Amino acid sequence: MTTEELTALPKVELHCHLDGSLSRGFIEKRLGREVSQSELSVSEDCRSLNEYLEKFDLPGKCIMDETGLKEAGYDVLKSMKQENVCYAEIRFAPLFSETESMSCKKAMEALIKGLERGKQDFAIEYGVIACAMRHIGEEENWRMIRAARELLGSGVCGADLAGAEASYPMSQFMNLFENTRKIGMPFTIHAGECGSVDNITDAVNVGAKRIGHGIAMRGHEDVIRELAEKKIGIEMCPISNLQTKAVSGPEFYPIREFLDHGVRVTVNTDNRTVSNTTMTKELEFIQKTYGVRDEEVLLLMRNAVDAAFASDTVKEKLYRKLAEK
Repeated sequence: MTTEELTALPKVELHCHLDGSLSRGFIEKRLGREVSQSELSVSEDCRSLNEYLEKFDLPGKCIMDETGLKEAGYDVLKSMKQENVCYAEIRFAPLFSETESMSCKKAMEALIKGLERGKQDFAIEYGVIACAMRHIGEEENWRMIRAARELLGSGVCGADLAGAEASYPMSQFMNLFENTRKIGMPFTIHAGECGSVDNITDAVNVGAKRIGHGIAMRGHEDVIRELAEKKIGIEMCPISNLQTKAVSGPEFYPIREFLDHGVRVTVNTDNRTVSNTTMTKELEFIQKTYGVRDEEVLLLMRNAVDAAFASDTVKEKLYRKLAEK
C-alpha cells in the first residue's frame, strides 16, 4: 500500500499510552512555554530504555488535574483523526495523576469526559485501559483496579500492568490479577518486552487476554503455538521496541515469525510523541522491513478488532469499515 492508502485505511490501535502521545501544542499550552521537539521525542539513535523514559517527565506534569486530563483525552483523539484511526484504547496510570483533590477514579472520569468529547467531534470509538504499576504496592494497585471496575462499560474497557518488567516479574502479580479476573475485569499485561518468556506464560495463565509487546516469545515455538491456539492478542509496537533496544536490531524483531505461526498480532504506536510515530508510519515500516503484504495489513486490523476490549456493537461497526477496503 502507498502512504496515502495506509493513511486512508480505517485503523484500530490497542496499545497507546496517553502521556507518551500528547501533542507538542497541548504540552506547550499546559506548561505555558515553548517546548522543543527534542524535549518530547527520542532521536533516531536512541540508546536505551532510560533515555526513552526521560521523555515522559513533561507530559506527566500536564495531566495532574481534571482539566489537563480532559484536554489530554481530546488531544490524543484529535491526533488520531488525522490518519483515520476509528477505534483506540488509551492507557494511563490513574495512580500517577492522583492528588489530594483528585482520586484515581476522578482522574479516570476526567479523561473519559475528554475522550467522549473527542468521540463526538472525530467519530472515534475509544476505551480506557487503567494501568497498575509494577513498583507500586499491591494494595494501591488493587484499590485502583476496583475503582476502574466501577467504570467498566462507561469509558473504561480493561486493566493493564506496566512499569519495570525486569525488576518486577509477573510472578509477583499473580494474586492481583487473579483477583482482577474474579471481578470480571478484562486485562492485558506488558510482558516479554525485556527478555523473559516466563512473564508471558504467567500472564496468560492468570487470565490475560492480550500481551503488550510479547517479543520474548521469539524462538519459543511451544509458547508461540499455545498463544496462537488460545487466540491471545499480541500488541506489537515495532518502532518503540527498536528505540528502547528491546531487540538489538530490526533483524531480530519477531513480527514475521509470529504472523507466520498464526498468532493474533496487532500493530500499535505505544507512544506517538515520544517515538515520533503514527499507525501509518508503523505499517509502512513493517511493509518495508518485514515484507508484510497488503492483505496482512488488513489482517492486522481485523486481529485488533478481534482482540479489542470493545462491545460487540462497536466491533461489528469496525468489521464493516474494514470490509469496505
